[in-house]
Amino acid sequence: MACHGIPVLKPEWLGASGKTAEKMNLLTLQHKMKIDPEGYETELALLYKHFDSLLFLFQQQSALSFSSINGDPTVSKDLGDMAMFLAHVTPYYPTQLSDYPCKLADLLRSSAKSLPSSLRCHLTKALILLINRKFVDIGETLGLFMELQTLGDRTLRKDAFSHVIHSIRRMNQKHTNETQNRPLQNILFTMLQEEDEAKAKRALIVLCDLHRRRVWFDERTANAICTACFHPSSKIVNAALSFLLGFEKIEEADDSDVDSSEDEKNPQVVLQREDVYKAHHKGTLASKKKKQAKLQRAIRSMKRQQRANSEKDTPNYYSPLNHLIDAQGFAEKLFSRLQTCNERFEVKMMILKVIARTVGLHRLILLNFYPFLQKYVQPHQRDITELLASAVQACHDMVPPDAVGPLFRQVVNQFVHDKSRTEAIAVGLNVVKEICLRIPLLMTEDLLQDLVLYRKSHEKAISTAARSLITLFREVCPSLLVKKDRGRPTNPKARPKAFGEVNIASNVSGLELLQNDDGEDEENDGGDSDSSMFDNDEEEGTEITDNANAQLSDEDETEESDAGLDGDNESDQSEEEESDSEDGDGHEDEEQEDSNKRKRKLGDYAGELNADTSLQALKRIAESTREFESSDLADGILSNEDFKRIKELKAKEGAKLALGQHGLLRKGPEAKSPAFKVPSSEELSLKRVNPSVLEINIRRKMTKEERLELVKAGREDRGKYQARAAIKQKKTGGTSNKQKEHKKNMPMVAKRAKIVRSRQERKRLNRIAGKQFRGKKAWK
Repeated sequence: MACHGIPVLKPEWLGASGKTAEKMNLLTLQHKMKIDPEGYETELALLYKHFDSLLFLFQQQSALSFSSINGDPTVSKDLGDMAMFLAHVTPYYPTQLSDYPCKLADLLRSSAKSLPSSLRCHLTKALILLINRKFVDIGETLGLFMELQTLGDRTLRKDAFSHVIHSIRRMNQKHTNETQNRPLQNILFTMLQEEDEAKAKRALIVLCDLHRRRVWFDERTANAICTACFHPSSKIVNAALSFLLGFEKIEEADDSDVDSSEDEKNPQVVLQREDVYKAHHKGTLASKKKKQAKLQRAIRSMKRQQRANSEKDTPNYYSPLNHLIDAQGFAEKLFSRLQTCNERFEVKMMILKVIARTVGLHRLILLNFYPFLQKYVQPHQRDITELLASAVQACHDMVPPDAVGPLFRQVVNQFVHDKSRTEAIAVGLNVVKEICLRIPLLMTEDLLQDLVLYRKSHEKAISTAARSLITLFREVCPSLLVKKDRGRPTNPKARPKAFGEVNIASNVSGLELLQNDDGEDEENDGGDSDSSMFDNDEEEGTEITDNANAQLSDEDETEESDAGLDGDNESDQSEEEESDSEDGDGHEDEEQEDSNKRKRKLGDYAGELNADTSLQALKRIAESTREFESSDLADGILSNEDFKRIKELKAKEGAKLALGQHGLLRKGPEAKSPAFKVPSSEELSLKRVNPSVLEINIRRKMTKEERLELVKAGREDRGKYQARAAIKQKKTGGTSNKQKEHKKNMPMVAKRAKIVRSRQERKRLNRIAGKQFRGKKAWK
């Protein structure tokens, strides 16, 4: 035995491997132990005693406070390597190493702060390895790993945090394990309520991460995170507020098309076949391009609306504030802290946003909140758009209009006047529109007429905001507008609900669409409707025709009995049949004019009618078809096909609304469809108000740095500037074409030289004329 009780490893002690004279390291021995565990039990006992000796030596040195313990890394390195070695072979020797996990955990609990960083990381990884192999329960070591995160070691904090998150995720991978989650949640909740800032911060981070990953997606975790807003430490409060505000993503209106996955979820985009045909086959090329662009905009608008409607049933709009048990008490307590706190402006703004979101989400009544906001409603206020967005979010139909009235008038007086800037007027009009969308009773006739005059402004942001206000009140209360601004409202007698008035649903939503459904919708579909709907309609049509034929046979019998007994004259009968057939065709034309008021068109089975039909017979057929179609709804029970049809009809209504907004419905009764659909109070309170929506169409002045970046971006494709003289000096070879052109005569000089040459040529010809010998005359 050597000093300090550490046994010396001799080659003959490792004889079980058959290599007595060779030196063996721990990795090789570990590999051989995994292959043959029973053959290396002696070596395991020896190495385990060696680990105990190293551990005893280390504890003695740390108790004596040797300064050399941190300077000499050999002891800590040997102890860390031995700990990892034993952790790897523990599954193969569960009996011999049964107390080894407890020794590791006790060592980390007792002297984690005094251990060197490398040794502490090795021991932590060894313990994590044992926990992953189910030798230690996570509930016994969760507190230890949370304390290890507070030691200030970045590597250790990262390893401990990832281990806690992944262990709890694996625990709840197949199903939510409530029996094991409760003890772990109690440990973290207790740490979160402690005054120690480091422990509370790490507990909050773990809870937020598990909640964000939807592992602990329950009310207890959400309430625990919300209660962290009242922690004495400002850092904990800031972290909790940031999580509550950042959990919910604001979805901005995007002009891009929906992804293919979203298209699969929302296949209910419906367009009329006539509109598609006109956009591709009628008009000039330019007009067809405009129609096609309008159709694309309408399709994108419909897809966004359908995606928003489908996301109401999905947790995309989820916020931890939804799970508040006592939302009113939470808002009041947080508002009292906001009134008395001396934090930075950013912290106050976060508290204010959380209060406004809670009030709007749960439709609470916090009357003192609106006068508090009124003090900060100034155009020069810092982050004024976010503050106004919070003010809009806190308004709902359950708040008395008298409580919000002073805030509303403050916004109008401070933002919307002739001496205000363009940005302030546009923001003020948008805020007025958003508040009136939630509380229409705040608007008066005189004020609305004054605000509507801004539609003639030359600034696009102001005119757009004023027109949106006109569009809103055309649907909410047209009587407040001047007659020329009312346009063509769908309901001229519309009035906003009085304070406290609630509409109670007494029927299935969309049932009136099913009751008013006719067969024309299916004929006008452009191919997006399902084939099953057509199959059902064909089956109904066959039943209807059978019923119709039965009644027609009865009618024919009565007519034959009344016609007389003149059966001998066959020619007269044929003439009467021809005249009756003509009358029947005339009645059919009259009935086709009234087809829009009926459930089914008679033209669908007009070809099967006999020639002897009369007007009375057709009326009886119409009554029978009405009774046949209303029989399914008379019992008050809707089938799955009915709900599917209601969904399709809602999609078609949305298509008509989108087409009307883009000017694609200009003729017929469909052109009177509303261009703006007022959302319900539940829909308004569900989604958070985006501050950027209040600043839409506002052109901001660019800074000098932004202008320089824009200038540099325009110079990317341009070559480097060089003087012409420098370019000429670098040129090699002969003269260029441009240089040769300089040596040519000018046009007038060249013309004059040509004239001179022609004159000289004529003179030369005249001189030699008459001197030529022509020969003797042949006839003399």
